[in-house]
Amino acid sequence: SLPEQAGRDAKRRRSQADANSYALGGRKAGMQQQTDNGGLSVPNGRDLLTAAGFVVGVNAVGALPAVFVGSDTAWIDKPAFFPPELAFPVVWTLLFTLLGVALYRVWQTPDGPARSRALALFAGQFAVNLVWTPVFFGLRAPVAGLVIIAVLWVAILATIRAFDHVDRPAAALLLPYLAWVSFATVLNAAIAF
Repeated sequence: SLPEQAGRDAKRRRSQADANSYALGGRKAGMQQQTDNGGLSVPNGRDLLTAAGFVVGVNAVGALPAVFVGSDTAWIDKPAFFPPELAFPVVWTLLFTLLGVALYRVWQTPDGPARSRALALFAGQFAVNLVWTPVFFGLRAPVAGLVIIAVLWVAILATIRAFDHVDRPAAALLLPYLAWVSFATVLNAAIAF
C-alpha cells in the first residue's frame, strides 16, 4: 500500500542519513545537520571548534621539542637530498594538522575497544615522535635517533591499522605522515652513517 511504502522510504532515508553522518565522522547521529532534502550540511559550530582544538593541540604539543631543544642543523653533514630548512616547519605543520583531524575523527566515534586501542596507539606513537627531536638534535645522536625513528615508523603503521578499524578516512589522513617519516628515516640513516 502507499502509506506502507512511504513509511519504508522515510525509514530508508533516515538510515542513510545516519550512515552518512557516521561516515563524515559524527560520533552521534546529530553531529551532522540534516538539510530539508535529506542531504547533509557542514558540521555545527561546536564540532568545528572541537576539531580546530584538536588541530591546534596536536600542532602545539608537536612543536614543543623544537621550541625547547631547537633544531640546529649546522653540526650535520648533510646528504645531497637534505631538504631546504624551510621545508621542515611547513611539512610538520601540515602533518600535525592532518594528525589533529584524524585524531578528532577517531575520538568522535562510538566508545569501544577498537576506539580505545586506536587512541592509545596514537598517544604512544606521538610520544615516540616527541622523543626523537631531543635525542637527534639535543644530544646530537643520529644513531640513537635512527633507533627512535624506526620505532616511530612501526608505531605509525600500527596506529594506521588501528584507525582503519575505527574510521577509514582517519587512517588515510595518517598516510602522508608515514610517507614523511619514511623519508626522514632514510635521511636520518644517511646522517648517522
